[in-house]
Amino acid sequence: MPDAEIKRLMKGLEEAINQTLSESARINESIRSIHDAGYEAFLIIDATIGFKRRGKAEDEVISTAPKAEDPVRLRISSEDAKFLKSLKIAVDAEG
Repeated sequence: MPDAEIKRLMKGLEEAINQTLSESARINESIRSIHDAGYEAFLIIDATIGFKRRGKAEDEVISTAPKAEDPVRLRISSEDAKFLKSLKIAVDAEG
């Protein structure tokens, strides 16, 4: 499967998952209860999605999991940085 095709399929799955979560009455009710109790809620879901063409060998699996050598880049807000600092986690800013 061409790279562009698998990316298009993965994007469609990502959008379906996001839409399902955002439209979930139960999730929204739970987040509203947390907010009403005076807290902010952050929902972070980490998923690894693998693709394998039917009938292909295991070494031909395409996965969305990052490779260990892939650098991880984060974008954080000043509020994120303050929170991390409160946990004694240093954040290095790239110039």
